This record gives sequence, structure tokens and C-alpha cells, in this order.
Amino acid sequence: MTATLYVCTTCKVGEVHEDDSQRPGARLHRALTSAPAPDGVQIVGVACLSACKTGAAVALSQPGKWTYVYGQMTEDNAPDILEGAALYAASEDGIVPWRERPVIFRKQSVARVPALTLPLEAAP
Repeated sequence: MTATLYVCTTCKVGEVHEDDSQRPGARLHRALTSAPAPDGVQIVGVACLSACKTGAAVALSQPGKWTYVYGQMTEDNAPDILEGAALYAASEDGIVPWRERPVIFRKQSVARVPALTLPLEAAP
């Protein structure tokens, strides 16, 4: 199965642009797709991830795995994002050991969402 790296192409990060292709999210998407995607990862641009206050955002998702949303990403972060996506794709459940994650994934996490296939348990 393939992991999907969603990239918010409409993120403005507080900037104003007449040309939508110059938005920080669109620039991040271009930087991520300028090189081949890691094995087991597809990169998909989306109109909005509703993480506007966190700047340019990306999300990693795969059926049966936890989903992660990361913010404050820039085009300079593209190599680290791709490295983190490859580690995520290779993981069994989407959880990459904390010390193995790129620093931006450790420090710029916005949300972690359980896989839809996880059993529901009452909170303690």
C-alpha cells in the first residue's frame, strides 16, 4: 500500500499574492515534487488542510496507519519532509520512533489522528 503526502497548495502563511502559484504552499508543493517521491509515497496537492494558523502544512496518511499533520513548513524543508515520508511509509502503523524522525517532524507536529481501523476504547 502507498502512503500519501498531502501538501496544502493554498497556504498563504500571512502573505498576499496576486498569483496563487507563488503562495508558500504552492512553492512547497513544487519543491516536494521536483524530485522523485520516496518509495511507497505519493505526493498530492490539496486545496486546503485547514491548518492556516500553522503556515504551510503537510499531512501523511495511509490506510490502517495513524495520520499526522505538520505545519510551519517551507520549501527549504522539502528534503526532511521527504525523508520523514519515507520513514512513515516503511513503518507498520505510521508511528516512527521519535529519535528517528526528522527534527521538523518532532517539533512541528500539529495533530496525530488514529487510523480508522483502530478499535475504539474508552478514555481513562
